[in-house]
Amino acid sequence: MDSIIIKPIGVIRTPFNKIENIPIQGILGNDTEGYVELEKKYTDGLTDLDKFSHAILIYYFHRSSREDIVGSPFLENTEHGIFAIRSPHRPNHLGMTIVKIKKIKANKLYFTSADMLDQTPLLDIKPYIKYFDQRDNVISGWIDYHFKDADSISNK
Repeated sequence: MDSIIIKPIGVIRTPFNKIENIPIQGILGNDTEGYVELEKKYTDGLTDLDKFSHAILIYYFHRSSREDIVGSPFLENTEHGIFAIRSPHRPNHLGMTIVKIKKIKANKLYFTSADMLDQTPLLDIKPYIKYFDQRDNVISGWIDYHFKDADSISNK
């Protein structure tokens, strides 16, 4: 298989017009609001998503113009493999963020924890399900060093 064609299902709207202002992860921009505007033909796909507290947004890093195999994350200057960091400069430029659902109205999903640029193309939405998505005894590789003295990310 040489290629896969994926079409955006909508657009993500956030207050971030410049990369410099974006939190490095959604949880660090916990109160930052945004919304998804789906194409109208996908509106019914939002049915019952408002019964969940969180959703996973999968999107395309549309302003990334390069592909790196190694890179330095925001937390340090050491290079790591691209699959060990969350850089937008990855082979398929895919991103994901867990957001807190505020409300759904028509074809719009309003959320907090935004960490993506305004007008980011949305590829998919999945409900966050604690029974499936939460894990115990997690090791977070090189990132554990940066949070060794923190009870949670909100302490950073």
